[in-house]
Amino acid sequence: MRVSKILIGVPFFLIMSACGADENEPVNEEHNEQASHDNEIYVTTSFSITADFVSQVIGDLGEVDYLVPIGEEPHEYEPVPSDFRNVTDADVFYTNGMGLEEWIERLVENTGNTEIVSLSDGVTEIPLDGEDGVDPHAWLSPKNAEVYIANILADVTERFPEHADEFEANAEAYLDEIDNLLEYVDETLDQIPEENRIVVVSENAFKYFGEDYGFQTAGIWEINSGEEGTTGQINAVIDLVREQDIPALFVETTVDNRYMETVSENTDVPIAGEVYTDAVGLEGSGAETYIDMIRHNADVFAEGLK
Repeated sequence: MRVSKILIGVPFFLIMSACGADENEPVNEEHNEQASHDNEIYVTTSFSITADFVSQVIGDLGEVDYLVPIGEEPHEYEPVPSDFRNVTDADVFYTNGMGLEEWIERLVENTGNTEIVSLSDGVTEIPLDGEDGVDPHAWLSPKNAEVYIANILADVTERFPEHADEFEANAEAYLDEIDNLLEYVDETLDQIPEENRIVVVSENAFKYFGEDYGFQTAGIWEINSGEEGTTGQINAVIDLVREQDIPALFVETTVDNRYMETVSENTDVPIAGEVYTDAVGLEGSGAETYIDMIRHNADVFAEGLK
């Protein structure tokens, strides 16, 4: 089973024209070859983390694509013509839900027939602070991974019942890996004293993580689709870091580091490391899978806060 990235490079406004000009536009030959097989399962997801979850359940029985390139954040990503084509070709389009991918949901609902399925259904939602809506970053607590896998297993089993046994075996094997991950995270975070259990990042994305592991969380802003990095937001975090004598700050792989560097410069508190929030790592990063990225995050928090 292969998880592949869909390349970008065409502005959003060309999506509609692409709907009627596919024969003149370069296509993903590898995907077309896969899709030409009648028995091939082809699934598209919104971003790399959900793609990794789905690939663990489907295994070698199909192909999984994702839309948002690694290194970009999914909140404000602008779809391109290849995205539309790959979603409409898919058997199903899996999203995180919780308001994260409203951009692509509107696109699919208006121009395609592919069913949209949210993978976070059943997660206990945490509201955004001072804003409407809920925090969509449920995956950042590995305890919620079991909810995602259960939803994927139920949906693919209903769609492709002839492969039910294989899906179940794959899911059980992956949940065993998640159990091992939970043990690792518990042991790693045990190194951090209670008074240091606060995660400060640019986007306040670790609420679910904080809820499950007893951490206070803070960000310069609440969510990337909102107003980001204003003077007032930065000053509020500077005050918080000083008042609580916070020992370390962190940056995210999908967010410009300059905002947190400003906080660091004004508080003399170091940036202890880079963590993964909205995407897995690039090839060679050591965080190419969900399990590896969560292990990495736990290690970075422990090293910076212990």
